[in-house]
Amino acid sequence: IYEEVMPCDRMELSQRLAVDELITTEASYVHNIQLCVSDIRAHLQKKQLPDLDLEGLFSNTDDILHVSRRFLKGLEATATQGHDQLLCISALFQEFKEEMETIYKIYCASYDHALLLVESYCKDPRLQAEILDTLKATVPHTGVSDLSFFLVMPVQRITKYPLLLGKILENTPSSASARPALQAAVHAMTQLNANINEYKRRREVATKYTKAEHLTLRDRLARLNTHSIAKKTTRLSRLFMHEAGIVAKTEDREYDDLEEKFQYVVSSVAALKENVASYLGHLEEGPAQQYRRFAQHLHHAALPEFKRRLDRLVWQPLCSLSDMLVGPQQLVKKRLDKLLDYEEIQERKREVGSVTYEEEAAMNTYLAINALLVAEIPRFNQLALQLLGQIVCSLSALQRDLAAQVLHQAEKELEQMPHGRMPLPSFWKMMEDTLQQLGAQLRTFCQTFETVTPSPVTLPLNPAEERKVLSLVSKHGPDKLYQVTSNISGSKDLDLTLQRGQIVALLQSVDTKGNTSRWLVDAGGPRGFVPAGKLQPYCLAQSQQPGMQMPALESSAERRRHSCASLQAPRPQVATFTPAFQVVAGFSFAARSPQEVSLQAGQPVLVLEPHDKKGSKEWSLVEVNGQRGYVPSSYLLTVPAQEPVGWSLPV
Repeated sequence: IYEEVMPCDRMELSQRLAVDELITTEASYVHNIQLCVSDIRAHLQKKQLPDLDLEGLFSNTDDILHVSRRFLKGLEATATQGHDQLLCISALFQEFKEEMETIYKIYCASYDHALLLVESYCKDPRLQAEILDTLKATVPHTGVSDLSFFLVMPVQRITKYPLLLGKILENTPSSASARPALQAAVHAMTQLNANINEYKRRREVATKYTKAEHLTLRDRLARLNTHSIAKKTTRLSRLFMHEAGIVAKTEDREYDDLEEKFQYVVSSVAALKENVASYLGHLEEGPAQQYRRFAQHLHHAALPEFKRRLDRLVWQPLCSLSDMLVGPQQLVKKRLDKLLDYEEIQERKREVGSVTYEEEAAMNTYLAINALLVAEIPRFNQLALQLLGQIVCSLSALQRDLAAQVLHQAEKELEQMPHGRMPLPSFWKMMEDTLQQLGAQLRTFCQTFETVTPSPVTLPLNPAEERKVLSLVSKHGPDKLYQVTSNISGSKDLDLTLQRGQIVALLQSVDTKGNTSRWLVDAGGPRGFVPAGKLQPYCLAQSQQPGMQMPALESSAERRRHSCASLQAPRPQVATFTPAFQVVAGFSFAARSPQEVSLQAGQPVLVLEPHDKKGSKEWSLVEVNGQRGYVPSSYLLTVPAQEPVGWSLPV
C-alpha cells in the first residue's frame, strides 16, 4: 500500500509545484513588463531623444501589460477554488486565448525590427550612453546593459505557456476530471503559438515584397542569373498560354472581386493625384501671381500712404487730446480729496462752533476748485467732444479711402481672371453646377466601388448540348437539371469527368455511404458521382433550335449590275474604307438575365469587349440594335463582309 500511495503523492506534489510555478512566473513577468513600460520607457520619453524610436522598440507592450494583469488576477483567484483549481486554470486559458493571440501577434511580428533598432543604437555612442543611463536609473538591481533583456520577455512568455500547462498535465492522473480540460488548454496554447508563427511568416513575406526598390540598370543586370532567368521565362510562357487559352487560368472569384475594388481605388487615387498636381501648378501660374501683385501693391503703395495719413490726421490729434485730459483728471481727483477735508471741517465746526485759520483756508480751497470745475467742465467737455468727433470722422474717411483704393486695385486684378467679367449671379450658378457635378462623380465612385456588375453565371449551350438537354428533360423532368460550374476530374472508379457548362440530371443527392456532398447524376449516357458544390440549378430558356443561318451573298449578276451602275454614278472624291470582315451571330441565343442580350442567327453584332469583367473570354460584351449585353463568345462568327452597293474605286 505504501508503494502505491507514494507515487500518487509525488504526482500530486509535482502538480502543485507546477501550478505554483505558473502563478509565480506570471507575477514576475507582469512585474518586469510593468518596469519596462512605466519606468524604462517613461524615462526615455523624458529625454526626448529625436533618433530614438520608442514606438518601434516597445510596440504594444501597453496592451500586453493590460491583458497580463487581468490574466494574473484570474490565476491568483484560482488558488481559492480547491479541487476545481485545474478546471478554472484551463477555462482561464481558453477565455484569454483570442485576446492573447491578438496582442502577441503584433508584438512577435515586430520583435525582429525592435532587435535591429537595439543593434543600431549600440553602434551610436551617444544613444547607447543614454540607454545605459536609463537602465541604471530605473532597474539597477537587474544589472542589464541592453534593452533586449526586457524586449524578449513577451516572446519567451507566450511560448512557455504550453510547456507549463504540459507539465501540469503530465502530473495529472488520467482518471482526473480536469484532465480533458487541461488537454484542451494545452492544445489551445499550442495552436495559439502556431497561429502567431504563421502570422509572423506572412508578415515577413509581405514585407519582403512591399519594399519599394530603386535599382539602377547596373544593379538590375547584376541580379540576373540562371535561376532568375529561368523563373521569369517560365512565368512569361505561362502568361502566354493563359492569354492564348491553351491552359485554364486559376479562378478565385472572392480575390478577383477584392482586387477589382483595389485597382479601382488605385486608379482613383492616381487620377486625384494628377488633378491635384495640375491644380497646384495652376495656382503657381495664375491666381497666385495676381494675388502676389495685389499684395505687393498693398504693401508698397496703399498701406504706407494710409499709415502716414492715419498718423497725421488721427494718431497725433488723439495723443494731443489725451494730454489735454491729464490736467482736468488731476483736478477732479484733488477735488475729491478736498471734499473729504471740507466735510470733516464742517462737522467739527458744528460741534465746536469755530474753525482755525488753516481749516478756513482748506474750506476756501475746496470751494474754489469746485466752482472752477463747475464752470469749466461743460465747456471743456464740449471742446473735447468736438475734437473727438473730428478724429473719428478722419478715421472713417481714411478707412473709406483705403477700402476704395483696395477695391479699385482688386477689380483691376480680377478683370484678368478667367471669370472676372462674369456677372455675379452667373458666377454663382457656374459654381453650383460645378459642385453638383463633382458630387455626382463622387456618388458614382461610391456606387461603382460598392457594386460590381456580375457577369453571367449560367453558361450557354451549344446545339449538341441542347439536344442532350431535351433527352434529359424527357427522362427526368426539368426540375432535375443542373449545370457544371467548373471542370470536374473524376478521381475514383464511379466518379465522372465533366467539363464546365455541361448539363446533368440529378438522380440521388447522396452517395452510397450517405455523403451528401457527392451526388449521383446522369450525364446523358454515363452515370456517376460528382461534387455537389460544383453544380447549380439550370433553368430552361425558350429559344429557337440552333441552326446555322449565314447571310445570303449577292449573285455575280447582281454585283455586275451594281458595278455598271457605279460607273454611271458620280465618282467620289475620297474613298470610304469598308472592313473586309464582320462579326455575326452564328446561332440564336435567348437572354436569360438583364446582363445578357438576345441574338438571331446571322445578325451582325458589334463586339465592345471580347471578355467579361473577370477577364473570361467565354463571354463577350456586344451591342445589338442599340442594346448592350453579354453573349457567349462561341456563338459569334467572323465572316467576309458584303460588298457595299454602289461602291467603286476612285480614279
